[in-house]
Order: sequence, then C-alpha cells, then structure tokens
Amino acid sequence: MSKYNSVVAGIIAGSILPAISLFVFLYLLKGSFLIFNKPGVPYLVATGLNLFIIRYCAKKRLDKTTMGMVLVTFVFMLAIFIFKLQPIR
Repeated sequence: MSKYNSVVAGIIAGSILPAISLFVFLYLLKGSFLIFNKPGVPYLVATGLNLFIIRYCAKKRLDKTTMGMVLVTFVFMLAIFIFKLQPIR
C-alpha cells in the first residue's frame, strides 16, 4: 500500500492540474485561445488531463486516490455545466 492512497490525496491531485490549466488559459492567454471559435476548450483540456491521471492511478491500484480524483472531476464538470453553459432557448 502506498502512503498516498487516500481520498484526500486524490482530491488534492485532482485539483492541481485543472487549476494550472485554467490559470494558463484564462489569465496568461487572456481568452485569446479559441479553437474553432469554441470557448469551452480550456475546460475540456483540464478534464482530459485529469482523466489521464485517473487512468494512471487506476493502473497502479491506488483505488482511494482514484475515487478522490473522480469526485473532483465530477464536481468540476457539474460546476461547468451549471455556471458556464448557456441555456438553450
């Protein structure tokens, strides 16, 4: 068993990469980064990075860490769905 196999470690690890990627896209590039005129690409990149780390932790059998990272990714995507997506009218 690894000493990093805990839900708290997963929450921390799952929060770091999306925070870094959102900082890069929103503050360093100042919204000038659009692919095909889609403003949601930074959120997709942040989630994609998290999914690669979730896959790595699952292969290493860090089950509790994986659960924490999945929790953070789910909450992140739910927040994007609620706050960033415009309602279809």
